[in-house]
Amino acid sequence: MLFIVGLLVVVVCVLGGYAAPGGHLSVLWQPFEFVIIFGAAIGAFIIGSPMTVIKGVLGGMKTLISGLQYSKKEPYMELMGFFFELAKMMRSKGIKAVEQQVDNPHESELFKKYPSIGRDHHVEQFICDNVRLIVMGSGMPNQLEELMDEELHQHHTERHAVVGALQAMGDGMPALGIVAAVLGVIHTMGSITEPPEVLGHLIGAALVGTFSGVLLSYGLVAPMAKNLENAYAAEAAYYKCVKVAIVNFARQISPQMIAEFTRKHMPNDVKPAFNEAEEYLNGIAK
Repeated sequence: MLFIVGLLVVVVCVLGGYAAPGGHLSVLWQPFEFVIIFGAAIGAFIIGSPMTVIKGVLGGMKTLISGLQYSKKEPYMELMGFFFELAKMMRSKGIKAVEQQVDNPHESELFKKYPSIGRDHHVEQFICDNVRLIVMGSGMPNQLEELMDEELHQHHTERHAVVGALQAMGDGMPALGIVAAVLGVIHTMGSITEPPEVLGHLIGAALVGTFSGVLLSYGLVAPMAKNLENAYAAEAAYYKCVKVAIVNFARQISPQMIAEFTRKHMPNDVKPAFNEAEEYLNGIAK
């Protein structure tokens, strides 16, 4: 939502500021200039990006429109509650009950109770894979933490590649705008015998290329890259809490302490107060 609001502010302020003193908006409509800029930018992006990055950028567009999932308190509260109940299950029903939950997360009543976990396939898979290692008895908590750190490093590296590709596209748009402007000037020079009003229109159309390239870069694509970077930073903070919860679950400490250690690692803007967390967990325990 904020992405759309910001985009509207940019468009209204730029076009409104141009039109208010008498500028003609119709002059700015130069579709072939846009074809040159967008087409070249997308083509360069495809040339310089593997398919995983291309898919990542397409998926990132959905994130930009839907907003930052992990900037809200709900996913963190549900994460805390999930591992609180999972640890209680381990103590009361044994390891087999836990194994059933992670082997079939889509049929698990525990996963269904905390939908924010199942909403993100990568988070769900990360939890199931690593809890399954605990169930199998593979390694000590410290070794498990090293494995998770490596897995998260790879995941975050892929995310950074997506942001970098989008930022590179934005960085190249001003130069592509100049390319469009130069082609417009070449076209103008071929019509040098035309009357002044025709030449003026052709020159104006050429200059729209430079204007469009700069505006699309700094007013759209670069902010999109920054927004996506913020979204992935929030996701990384959430994954850190997931890792803390899994490690402490492997250490078989009390459910209350797992929840508290997880809470301590939450970002300040989504971290519940101790009393709020305690009240939430007491409601689960009933």
